[in-house]
Amino acid sequence: MTAASTIRSTTPRIGTATADFATVDTPIGPFTAVVDADGAVLAAGWTTDVAYLCTVVHPSLRPGDLRQRDDLGAVTGAVIAYHQGDLTAIDPIPVRQHSGEFLMHAWDVLRKVPAGAPITYTEFAAISGRPDATRAAANACVSNAAALFVPCHRIFRIGGALGGFRWGLPVKRWLLDHEA
Repeated sequence: MTAASTIRSTTPRIGTATADFATVDTPIGPFTAVVDADGAVLAAGWTTDVAYLCTVVHPSLRPGDLRQRDDLGAVTGAVIAYHQGDLTAIDPIPVRQHSGEFLMHAWDVLRKVPAGAPITYTEFAAISGRPDATRAAANACVSNAAALFVPCHRIFRIGGALGGFRWGLPVKRWLLDHEA
């Protein structure tokens, strides 16, 4: 095996040349998703500002070009189904993010927090394997580019305070109420 092939096999894919995006209306506002050529979600959130969404994608995954679509197939279907009450519709959708080992693991853990069973940042840190790293667990939520599909809205502060959310606390409250 050459050094070049070793590097390719251990580093994330270099950003996709072209990514597709689509926006759908939801009860809490427009929701935009950006997907790579494989259909994996790179970024998503309650906005129409696709340029902003791309700024939160890790540079190694950030697309060079964007192509607007009316529909992203399974991704669009999952967003609509979720907002209509099928809370598990988002679960099988692939997501592609990149960061350090802990954040990658923490995002995987977030995808396993069930709808209707939110946990605290402290609990999230513990089930992510670093019980003393509550700030690092909170950073996983802050750094998450694929809102909804990596449901960071299911994490709150001790005592029930919502904490922060990139898309605003009213959106987070709606999501938690929707899943309750």
